[in-house]
Parts: sequence; C-alpha cells; structure tokens
Amino acid sequence: MQIREKIRADLEQNLSPKCYCHTLGVMYTAAALAMCYHEDIDNAMLAGLLHDCAKELSVKDMLELLTAQNIDISDFERNNSNLLHAKAGAALANVRYSIEDLRILEAIQCHTTAKPNMNTLDKILFLADYIEPNRNENPHLEEIRRLAFTDIDKGLLFALKYSLNYLKDKQAKIDEITIQTYQYYKSKE
Repeated sequence: MQIREKIRADLEQNLSPKCYCHTLGVMYTAAALAMCYHEDIDNAMLAGLLHDCAKELSVKDMLELLTAQNIDISDFERNNSNLLHAKAGAALANVRYSIEDLRILEAIQCHTTAKPNMNTLDKILFLADYIEPNRNENPHLEEIRRLAFTDIDKGLLFALKYSLNYLKDKQAKIDEITIQTYQYYKSKE
C-alpha cells in the first residue's frame, strides 16, 4: 500500500467526517494546482492530505507535540488554535507519518498564515485550502479560483486581501505574518 493511502486511511479514522472531506478536497485541489504549475504532484497531494492532520487535536496535545519537537510558536499562535494546528500538523506529519521532506513540512506549517516569499508548493497548499470545492463562504471565491489557476501570485494576493478584510470586519485579531505576506505580494504587483 502506498504511503499516501496508508495516511489517508489513518486520517479517515482520526478526523471528523467534515474535516476529512475538506482534507480530500484540499489534496485533489493541490494536485490540480501542481499540474498547472509544474510542481511535484505527489508532494502536493501529501501536503494537502496532511495539512489539517492536527486540526482536531486539543490545544494541550498540540502544545505538547510542538514542545517535544522544539518548534517555536508565537504568543499569537499559542492563543489561537486555528493557527496553532499548522505548526502542530507539520510536527505530526513528521512524527506520526514519517514525512521528512522539508518542503512538504514547511508548506503545512504556513498554510494558514502564509509567509513572504513562499515557494510554489507553499502557495499551492495555501490556495488549495482556500479554494477547495467544499468551500463556499467567500463571495469572491470564484474569482480567486480562476486566478489560482491562471496567475498563482494574483490568486494568493486576492485570497490574502479577502482574508484580511474578513478578519477586520469581524474585528478579529490578525497574525502579523499574514499582514506582512499581503504587503510582500502587494509590493510585487
């Protein structure tokens, strides 16, 4: 059995049906984007499959995992499990699923906040998570989906812009790295 199929079977047992369905959507969307941008399809699929592997762990378990793996987290991440799961997911992908490819682990690590100067796999995973077929809450989703497949940087910029606007409208706290990432890609327009 291929490693991806073993991981998939394990995730199906350990994630809620909703999270597992989202995971499959991200995996297949990442594969499509990888084909579009000449990225390694297997790496994109693995990153997509594992991006939320720690999402449903308790905050306590995520913190223990990160501490055991000596992964630094910011105070903002510590207080926001929606962000904490990305770094915890990279740690879990390494520890539980034996993923050692740093590009895959880094893509998982930055799939929620993004980061300035991302490589193609990072961009693919960020956008696949944002545009996968089960998503429908963003009124600009169709435009972002179109851009994701025609100009990955523009797709990334639009996704970041609308994410920031959404968080501002909700008066939610925003991780500084997401703001820096938006400014970085905005300056390259």
